[in-house]
Amino acid sequence: MEFTKGHGTGNDFVILPDPDGALDLTPALVAALCDRRRGLGGDGVLRVVRAAKHPDGAALAGEAEWFMDYWNSDGSFAEMCGNGARVFVRYLLETGLAAPSGGTVPLATRAGLVRARVEGADVAVEMRRPRLYATATATLGGLTLTGAAADVGNPHLVCALPASLDLGGLDLTRAPDVDPSVFPAGVNVEFISPGEPVEGTDGHVLMRVYERGSAETLSCGTGACAVAAVALRDAGRETGTMTVDVPGGRLTITITEDTCWLAGPAVLVATGEITPSALPA
Repeated sequence: MEFTKGHGTGNDFVILPDPDGALDLTPALVAALCDRRRGLGGDGVLRVVRAAKHPDGAALAGEAEWFMDYWNSDGSFAEMCGNGARVFVRYLLETGLAAPSGGTVPLATRAGLVRARVEGADVAVEMRRPRLYATATATLGGLTLTGAAADVGNPHLVCALPASLDLGGLDLTRAPDVDPSVFPAGVNVEFISPGEPVEGTDGHVLMRVYERGSAETLSCGTGACAVAAVALRDAGRETGTMTVDVPGGRLTITITEDTCWLAGPAVLVATGEITPSALPA
C-alpha cells in the first residue's frame, strides 16, 4: 500500500492515494495505520479518491474532481478537517493531480465544497463561516468551564481559561466531559488564553484542543476557525483576522461576512509503502 505522510502545524496525517476507490479502507485499518508505535502514526487518514468514485463525494463531482475521505485516528469519520484539507491540497499539487484553476483548487468534503489557494509556503482553505449557536460546559478533572458552541462543518466548544490558570498546565490526557444532549455526536473542545498583539491582525489567541476521535492534537484547523470567531465576537467584531497559536505552530484565520479562510504551513515529509498484514490487528 502506497502512502505519504504530511502535517499542518503538527496535525499529522497518513495520505493514501486511491483514485478509483478500490481500497478496502476499514476502521480497524485506519486505527492500525495511525498507531504511533506499530503503524505509521497520525491524527487521521486522508484517502485521495475521485469524487465521482465515492458515494459521499459524488454529488460534488461536477465542481471538484477530488474528494477528501477523512478518518479520525480511532477509525471514525469526521465531517471536516481544516488542516487535513490544507495537507490534502498540498498533496494534489505536488503529485500533479491538480493545478490551480483561477487561482484556487476545489475540493469535495463531507462538509461540502472547499476551495484552496497556495500562498508561498502556506496553503489557505476557504471554509464555511463558523456559526455560534449555544452555550455549554466542559469539565476537565475538577474544573468546569463555560464555552461557546460553534459549527464549522463539525462541532466545537470553545472555552476561555480564567487568567489564574495556565493553558500549558491543563491535563488533556482524557476527554473533557460535555453534555451529550448538546453534542450527541461528540465535540472537539478548544481551551484558549489571550496572546500578545500580532501586527497586522485583530487579535491573538493561544489554543489547545482535544479532538473527538483523536485525543489531544498539536493543531486543529476547524478548531482555530471556531476560536477566531469566538474571539472576534468577544471583541465586538463580526469580521476580522485572528492569529491562533497552537502547540504545532501558527495559523491565521480571516473571517468575512460570508466565509472563513484558514491559512498556515502544509508539509509533505515522507512517501513509501506499508504492508497492511504487518499492522496490528
